[in-house]
Amino acid sequence: MVASLDDASAFQSSPIVQHNGFNHLTLSVSNLDASIEFYCGLLGFKGEVRWKTGAYLSYQNCWLCLSLGDVKPCQDYTHFAFTYDSDAMTQIQLKTAFQAVRQWQSNSSEGDSLYIKDPDGHKLELHSGSLATRLDSLKVKPYDGLEWLN
Repeated sequence: MVASLDDASAFQSSPIVQHNGFNHLTLSVSNLDASIEFYCGLLGFKGEVRWKTGAYLSYQNCWLCLSLGDVKPCQDYTHFAFTYDSDAMTQIQLKTAFQAVRQWQSNSSEGDSLYIKDPDGHKLELHSGSLATRLDSLKVKPYDGLEWLN
């Protein structure tokens, strides 16, 4: 039996339980070779497989799919953050290939961050902090209008 959209009880159920967290991220890319070189050669992702129109890469517990397609990167603050320690970020910045990388923002928040764009203009953040360190920093210097939800 299918519930009517007018029936509010149809949307009342037990909470959804997340068992394993984030699964994967897929990014459209215009040049597969350039993107693989950027993510693997510069940022240290591991190449898993590639095919004519895509590739699977991994970074710690993150699965990244690169898919050839029409690329339209976000023009707002939307970005993807990956965990790197400060030493790794320094090593990346010292690589010759980093000279061609575009930075889209300077860091002004807790933890070391490097804000860069991939070859197609997708906004990335390499960040050394965690949710726990960010929340701790907000106890000392809260955002304007901050409200703790739990």
